[in-house]
Amino acid sequence: MSLRLGDEAPNFKANTTVGEIDFYDYINGKWAVLYSHPSDYTPVCTTELGRTAQLKSEFDKRNVKVLALSVDSVEDHNNWVKDINETQNTEVNFPIIADEDRHVAELYDMIHPNASATATVRSVFVIGPDKKVKLSLTYPASTGRNFNEILRVIDSLQLTDQYQVATPADWKDGEDVIVVPAIKTEDIPAKFPKGFKEIKPYLRTTPQPNK
Repeated sequence: MSLRLGDEAPNFKANTTVGEIDFYDYINGKWAVLYSHPSDYTPVCTTELGRTAQLKSEFDKRNVKVLALSVDSVEDHNNWVKDINETQNTEVNFPIIADEDRHVAELYDMIHPNASATATVRSVFVIGPDKKVKLSLTYPASTGRNFNEILRVIDSLQLTDQYQVATPADWKDGEDVIVVPAIKTEDIPAKFPKGFKEIKPYLRTTPQPNK
C-alpha cells in the first residue's frame, strides 16, 4: 500500500555511505528529505546528488536532514560519489542508502511496475519532525528534480505548521500568505497584527507572520 500524506513514515535500518543508520535516530526530531534513484552512475541523478550537496547550507538552516537511496552497494555508492564530486564540483555530504534488497523501496512504495519491475522510481518524501509524511513527489527518469521547488515547499510546510495560514500559487518565502478560512475575518487583527487584505470573504491575505 502506498504512503499517503499524514501517514507515519516507516522506520528502517540500512547500510549507507556513512555507516549503518536507524532512520528515526538519524532524523532525531528534524525535518527530513528522503529521495530515491534508479541505480548508480545514472546521469540525471549524478546532477541531482551534486545539487543536493551544493545546497547543504540551505537544508541546514531549515533544520532538514537529507538521505538519498539507490539499489546498489555501498562500494558502488562510494565510487559514484567520486564522480559526483568531480563532475559537479562539490562534496557529497549526506548518506546514500544501499538498498540492495529493496527493503526501503518497498516500505516507501518506490518501485512502480509500470515504470520498472526492479528499479526504484525517482521519488521524494518530505517528512516532518513528527515522522509524518508531509509531501510526496514522483518524477520520470528523464526529468531532473527541481530542488528550488523542494526548498520552497519545505518553507511553506514549516510556515503553515506554525501559523494558521496557507501559501498561494507560486509563493516564495517572504511574500504574503493566505489566512485559513477557519479564522473569522473579525478575529484576524488579533492573530495577524501586521494587517490583512480582504479580496473576497473567503480569500484574505496577510504579510508572512514570521518575517
